[in-house]
Formats: sequence, C-alpha cells, structure tokens
Amino acid sequence: MISSTEKACKKCNFITVGDTCPICGSQTSKEWQGYLVVLDYSRSAVAKKMNIEHNGKYALRVR
Repeated sequence: MISSTEKACKKCNFITVGDTCPICGSQTSKEWQGYLVVLDYSRSAVAKKMNIEHNGKYALRVR
C-alpha cells in the first residue's frame, strides 16, 4: 500500500517521507506513479537501466 505521506525524489526517484532525498539531496514530489523495490541493485538489470545505485523503493515516474 502506498502511503499518502510518501514522496519521490525528482532526480533519482527514491521514495521517502522527507522533503529532501536522503540519497542525493534533491527536492521530492508528492506526484509520482508506480514503484519498484530493489533488493540487490548490483544484480538487477532494471536497476542498471534506471541508474539505481542503492537498494530501496523507487518511483517509476515523478512529476
């Protein structure tokens, strides 16, 4: 279930509850769609395609 307080980073798509991304420090947005959970970014083809370098939850689209 997606929490209404979760926000996604406008730069790296990482999902967090804060106003700034803990990964890259960019601003977050409440307007995002879909999500991907990365458990092992070093072995994930999708993570490589999305340039993900940390495990966690990521939005597929952020506005």
